[in-house]
Amino acid sequence: MMAELSNDPLWPRAGDWPAGRVGEYTDLAILGIPTFRTSLSPSGAGATPTAVRAALRYYSEWAGGSRWPSIADWGDVPDPDGDGEAVAAAAARLAAQHSSLLIVLGGDNAATVPAALGAWHDRLDTAGLVTLDAHHDLRDGVSNGSPVRRLLEAGLHGTRVVQIGIADFANSAQYSQRAAELGITVITRGELAHRPIADAVAEAIEIAGGAGGPVHVDLDVDVCDRAVAPGCPASVPGGISAAELRTAARAAGRHPLVESIDLTEVDATADSADGRTVRLVALCVLEAAAGWAER
Repeated sequence: MMAELSNDPLWPRAGDWPAGRVGEYTDLAILGIPTFRTSLSPSGAGATPTAVRAALRYYSEWAGGSRWPSIADWGDVPDPDGDGEAVAAAAARLAAQHSSLLIVLGGDNAATVPAALGAWHDRLDTAGLVTLDAHHDLRDGVSNGSPVRRLLEAGLHGTRVVQIGIADFANSAQYSQRAAELGITVITRGELAHRPIADAVAEAIEIAGGAGGPVHVDLDVDVCDRAVAPGCPASVPGGISAAELRTAARAAGRHPLVESIDLTEVDATADSADGRTVRLVALCVLEAAAGWAER
């Protein structure tokens, strides 16, 4: 249970955002898509959007003097798995239509499908996808391991998909080959040891946005080192740092082609006692907002 926080009128806390309303436009929209039912491992990720909203209260909205964007919270989509996926996509579409940047709180990685399809709507032929993820997510079937494959089957072009942070020993030769055959650009975790992540994200968005259409960025937090993301069931030792994920979130928010971002694969019920994984997600929300303010 979150401890009672102090109240200082000169230190306003993040997260006190009004509810989204039809007909009222804001710079950013927050939407929870708490998917968890098709996860390949038991998951309490359905609890994460609520936990992230609580964690936002630990932080302020000050980011070095940038004009802070207006933000509306569109709440959570109820039961977004299975037949509820279409409802989730419609909710994402509505929130995206009322904002410049949509930020979706998952949920496991299955949330990426309705988040992206809703934000792209009828522009799938020019859309692009960037993932920061230890995994290819090209599995068969419907699960948190298949969102990239499902988006490709929906009509997304493989040449406008870029995957950053793909990790050794967390994938298979078959799925690596599938990614290559589909024309997906891969920037491995090992490559990130030799280049700034902001440069990798900038390159990825340019490729994904090559047709001039909307880009969705999937920030799967299991791309991070397990020490900073213990609440991600599939995070591995040696992933990227919390600072790198925050840098990536700000870079994504800053780029004008990016119209939607999701944060996924965090199980708030499995987080460490200090809530470090959920707090990292909250900070990534704020980094994306700060990036948008720099556009």
